[in-house]
Amino acid sequence: MKTIILSDVHLDASPLGRDRIAAFVDYLTQLQQADVKRLIILGDLFDFWFEYRHVVFSGYFEVLRAFAALREQGVELHLVCGNHDFWAGRFLRDHLNFSIYPDATIMDFNGRRVLLSHGDGLNKKDWIYRLYKPIARARLVVWLFSLLHPDWAMTIAQRVSRTSRRLANHKDPSKGSEALALRDCAIQSLKDGKADVVIFGHAHAPLCETHPTPDGTGQYINTGDWMVHRSQVEWDGAEFRLSCVARECSAG
Repeated sequence: MKTIILSDVHLDASPLGRDRIAAFVDYLTQLQQADVKRLIILGDLFDFWFEYRHVVFSGYFEVLRAFAALREQGVELHLVCGNHDFWAGRFLRDHLNFSIYPDATIMDFNGRRVLLSHGDGLNKKDWIYRLYKPIARARLVVWLFSLLHPDWAMTIAQRVSRTSRRLANHKDPSKGSEALALRDCAIQSLKDGKADVVIFGHAHAPLCETHPTPDGTGQYINTGDWMVHRSQVEWDGAEFRLSCVARECSAG
């Protein structure tokens, strides 16, 4: 069963994001012809996602329709929530058959234990976000946010997202604090035998390395991002392969 794993598409429902949404819809359409049986997205599929009881953001219509087409073809859809779409839930689950994972999960890949996570909150130096994360997910906060008009909610979220991205911008993401913290965490998880393979996103820095495990060697893979690198991880039933369309990927 061919599996594709990617992260950090950061679909933007505003007019500024139309080109990226169109490109990603084309990509999903191509997957329909590529014998892909499972698609796993490691968070930040959307730049902002919130599920109102009776409202779906119209700017995402085309991409949601593309996911529906994959579902109808029998493709398994999985979303491990990231820091931009941790409010994903009922709509994606009930209408598109997404399996939703609020936090890290371990999946079996032909006998290999694979730890899958977006990776947000693993950087211990980012104490502000580590404090914010549980607050933002609290039921009371979610309820209060649901009282906002959807147009206001989207406008506020887009401004916050763009501001945070500018503040976190690093000339070389692979040397940024998030990438280094995720790598250290993955190496430790492999060393402790928590998984045979660790796959993260979040860092926007594609990477594939081998590291020691109690039983030999394991892999740490960072999916990079689809927004800039157009990077993805492919599992062919035996091996994981990291590939990039837009830029050369580091193989470690």
